[in-house]
This record gives sequence, structure tokens and C-alpha cells, in this order.
Amino acid sequence: MILDMDTLNVGLGDRGYDIHIGSGLLDRAGELMTPVLRQKRAFIVTDANVAPLYLDRLSQALDKAGIAAGRLILPAGEQTKDFAHLQQVLDAMLAARCERRTMVVALGGGVIGDLTGFAASILLRGVDFVQIPTTLLSQVDSSVGGKTGINSAHGKNLIGAFHQPRLVLADTGTLDSLPRREVLAGYAEVVKYGLIDDPNFFGVLEKGGYTVAEGNRSLRRHVVSVSCTAKARVVAADEREEGARALLNLGHTFGHALEAETGYGPDLLHGEAVAIGMVMAFDLSVRLGLCPAEDAGRVRAHLARVGLPVKPRDIGGRAFDPERLLGHMAQDKKVVDGRLTFILAHGIGKAFVSRDVAAPDVLALLADAVAA
Repeated sequence: MILDMDTLNVGLGDRGYDIHIGSGLLDRAGELMTPVLRQKRAFIVTDANVAPLYLDRLSQALDKAGIAAGRLILPAGEQTKDFAHLQQVLDAMLAARCERRTMVVALGGGVIGDLTGFAASILLRGVDFVQIPTTLLSQVDSSVGGKTGINSAHGKNLIGAFHQPRLVLADTGTLDSLPRREVLAGYAEVVKYGLIDDPNFFGVLEKGGYTVAEGNRSLRRHVVSVSCTAKARVVAADEREEGARALLNLGHTFGHALEAETGYGPDLLHGEAVAIGMVMAFDLSVRLGLCPAEDAGRVRAHLARVGLPVKPRDIGGRAFDPERLLGHMAQDKKVVDGRLTFILAHGIGKAFVSRDVAAPDVLALLADAVAA
């Protein structure tokens, strides 16, 4: 049977891998995984939201291909990305007698992908894993590129490893089961690619991007493909984020601070934090005389139009302390020699890395943002 899917490759030499994108791939997972398996065994990690929807389908697909699979179901939510659940994953895989040739499978969103990938990177000093992302955010961003990890009390993703998957299966049909809020959270990461270096793509999103949350399947597949193509290109050129890959953090320095202050709870999803962070990054760029105010206005207007939060007070009317947010930013993993790293912009599609922003300028921006 010929599958209707797009296939991209992340060019990392002998560690390169394919990204398959299309609807219905979950039911052919065994067939698609077989070429990268080293033994007919797998171990699936998923969460309590995804398991009732897709775990049996995946298990049946693997069984059809003769792949025996163990499973572990974790609680859903960002708070699962911690040491306690990492230990639970490792203990479960060891109890199942996983070997170095056993394939670990992450079935779920970014939390499951990050946590499972990190577990795979340290289990038996490193085993192979496959990403099967089921959210828009994970399909367009976190499942590609090999960033794995967990959060700590000191900040987001501060503990982890670069560990590339052997395969990514992005079944866009799984997006149909997502709540609108989850789709929008993923959409923020889609917009990011346009803002970094593709103004034409941002223009396409301005015209019809709102339909992604309304169930436009063809546009959903298109934005996943465009986003993965962009990310694969960047990762192949800068796998360990020593240069251009840092641009993918547009909005994240501000966003991670907001997530840390809200305790990584349900009040603020990662993509929502990124949306607010991108608006703040463009506002800071305007404040520093780097970016036309019109471009920052377009960013804010588009994100607001689709239904994403664009200012800290949109997070349940909550009041934030600028000094506390700045303190969280000082713990960011992109800090270099004590200097904050920001992704700023000369305009839409013209993002760049800056480590020259003075703390008083950041604090002034934060004060205005939390008061808005």
C-alpha cells in the first residue's frame, strides 16, 4: 500500500533520519519503523490523555509488523517533566528488560517526547527512540532536532541531552482530537518560523492561519511540512545550538520565565508562553530602535486574531513582578558569561541573536508588559 505522506530528511550523516508527515501514519507505524529497528522489540511511553485515543492503535500496528511492545502510561501535563517521572520511565524500561537494541517510542506531545527522549539517551548509556508526536506543537517543533530533557525548580529544560531520534512519524490525523487551545498553542510555534526568516510564510498565515484551529486539514499538513522543513535545515547546520539554531528560541527567553513563574501548570501552555514571548521580543526590538513598530503591531494583531494570549495579563488576569521574571531569565540555559541571550528582530523574517541588551532595558520592557 502506498502511503500519502511527505517525507523530509534531517541531514546529520549516519545519524540522519526521516520525518514522515501525513494522515493515518499511526496505523502503519510498524511498517514504517521496521527499517530502523535493530530488534523486533519496542517500549512505548505515553500519557493518560493520549493512551485512550491512540495507544491500542499503535500497539496493533506494531503487533501486525511482528514487533512486541511494552508500555507505560504517565500523567499528562508539563509537571510530568521532572526527575520523579524520569526515574519512573527508566525503572519501567529496566523492569521490562529493555536492551540496547530495543526501540523506545514516545507517543504524545512535547512533554512525553522530551522526557522519553532523555530517558532513551541515558538508559544503558543510550538507546534508539522514535518520536510519534500527537500535538501540533510537538509535530512542528519539539519532536525534531534531538533536544530532550526535563524541567527543574531552577527553570525549564535545564537538565537534558542532545539525542536524535531514529524516525519521526507525524500523523496529522491525531490533530483532530486536540482541544482548540492545544492547537493554538502549537500554532504559536508555526508562526515562529515565519517571524525568524520567512516573511512570505508569515503572510500566508496572516491570510488564513486562523483556519488551522478550525480544522483545516490541508493547511494543517502544509504548516507541519513547512515548519519541519525549516527546522530540519537549521538542525542539520547547527545541531548543538552553537549558532543559527538559537534563532528557534524566538520568544522563549520571555516565555520560559512566564512558565517558571506560573509553576509549569495548566494556567499557561508552552505555546501560549511563546506567543506572549514573541510579542515581547518584537516590542523590545522596537524599544531598542531595531524594528519598525508596524511589524511588531502585525505580530501582536495576528496572534491575538487567532486567539492566542499576547500579554502577561492575558494569563488569567494574573499580576507578575518584573524583577522575578528577570530573575528567571538569568537562569535560562542560553545565558553566556552571565549575559542574557535574546532573539530580536529587525523586522518580520529578520530575526537575529543578541547578547548586548542591557538589563535596565529588559526590566523596563517587562514592567510595561506586565502593566498592559
